[in-house]
Amino acid sequence: MRYDLSDRLVIGIASSALFDLADCDAVFREQGEDAYRAHQEAHVDDVLDKGVAFPFVRRLLSLNDLADPSDPLVEVIILSRNDPDSGLRVMRSIAAHGLPISRAVFRQGRSAHRFMRALNMSLFLSADGADVRAAVADGLPAGHVLQTARIDDEDDRELRMAFDFDGVLASDSSERIFQDAGIDGFRAHEVLNATTPHDPGPLSEFLAGINRIQRREEDKRRADPAYQLRLRVSLVTARDAPAHERAVRSLKRWGLRVNDAFFLGGIDKAAVMSTLDPHIFFDDQVAHLNGTAPATPSVHVPFGIVNTPPPEDSSRA
Repeated sequence: MRYDLSDRLVIGIASSALFDLADCDAVFREQGEDAYRAHQEAHVDDVLDKGVAFPFVRRLLSLNDLADPSDPLVEVIILSRNDPDSGLRVMRSIAAHGLPISRAVFRQGRSAHRFMRALNMSLFLSADGADVRAAVADGLPAGHVLQTARIDDEDDRELRMAFDFDGVLASDSSERIFQDAGIDGFRAHEVLNATTPHDPGPLSEFLAGINRIQRREEDKRRADPAYQLRLRVSLVTARDAPAHERAVRSLKRWGLRVNDAFFLGGIDKAAVMSTLDPHIFFDDQVAHLNGTAPATPSVHVPFGIVNTPPPEDSSRA
């Protein structure tokens, strides 16, 4: 029977985001592909350690207990540059860790993100920044998972997610105004256009899928008041009043929602993250993520003008 992905939240994840592949990558860089493949074959039964995105993925998949096992809400599919032989270690590690992931795409030496649309994916996560930039350049929703020192509390059943707004949930049109006209011009523009919704950004469809699961949780709590909601979404943005209103109105117009909103107006996001303690945070600006990543699993979404290299100066010899 055909397995239909159209009504599920589907994400693609590279093995580099799900597992800690530092030792394997060192073999590849220092000794080449043949040595890497031999290393993976020799260690095929050695379980890979958990990577940065593992706690997020584990909790996201756990939400499938809200549905019939034959019709899960969430599907996670491996998208890997590994060849199928090297991928055996990845799949065995997935099984050893008890993750319900059974589908994978292995493309020896080639990016697999081109298959995202065919697989109905609303997000691709990888620790390979070049792969992520290539996906975003192709108009696909992708994020570069950054290293973190955060130690996961496995007894914590809640899944907390945090999103920046401009360039992540929304397009970067207002960021472009800010770059050209500064903070005063940006605020004036947002007040003037407060009732005009932004165009959705790269991760808006992913949030829509998360919201569908939240509605399923709320249905369960109505049926069982003792049920504890596990999925919580926060907006954490450098916007402040009066520019906050357009962000709130845009989310509502798109049919999306968040549980919490932090309009920080230039306050360091890292200080908020240390208290909020999300299991994953998405932002388009490296300057913000440099502060959050050490203690918070952080994802760079390399979208929009802030991630566009400046043009070369053709006047120089």
